[in-house]
Amino acid sequence: HVQLVESGGGSVKAGGSLRLSCAARGYTYDTYCMGWFRRPPGKEREGVAAIDKFGATRYAESVKGRFTISRDNTKNTVYLQMNSVTPEDTAVYYCARGQALTLQPRMYGYWGQGTQVTVS
Repeated sequence: HVQLVESGGGSVKAGGSLRLSCAARGYTYDTYCMGWFRRPPGKEREGVAAIDKFGATRYAESVKGRFTISRDNTKNTVYLQMNSVTPEDTAVYYCARGQALTLQPRMYGYWGQGTQVTVS
């Protein structure tokens, strides 16, 4: 049973920081790529960042230099450090498991429930 649980969302002022966490259970965590996605209000889900089992990363251009994805395999947890946030970062953020280092949502088969991030 695959379970992904996001936490760390909330309200933050523009220019501030948040750190999202995703706890993974029910599978061999370090075998897979992990990704962060977001769904802004009224828009489609989009890829934010991804990390593979070797630690290689990929970022959307809109967050490059501001967000950092990392993983702690001893804790089966992936993180998204969000710095210098803007109102355009407001969205529901999702953690997902995939099999390739990609930002395409359709390539990820398991998803968390999402956590709301609001930037004002």
